[in-house]
Amino acid sequence: MKKHTHDFVETYKGLVGFGYDRETDENTIIYYLQKFSDDKVMKKITKKMSDDELSDFFFLITKILNSYFSEEDYHSLFLKD
Repeated sequence: MKKHTHDFVETYKGLVGFGYDRETDENTIIYYLQKFSDDKVMKKITKKMSDDELSDFFFLITKILNSYFSEEDYHSLFLKD
């Protein structure tokens, strides 16, 4: 059984754009991140990123996780322990 899901991007029928309203902004971020995290997209883009870009990206994600997740959330939702 797969642990990870990307169902939102497969079913979302709303507006994809930023700056219209909070709900659309949130949905757009979910949509973009799920499209972005596609295995083929990530394999292609990470090969082209510089070491600094990889580091910046990693630390941005880590900062966001540390800001909004408890230790329990991190393990259960992100790491899927």
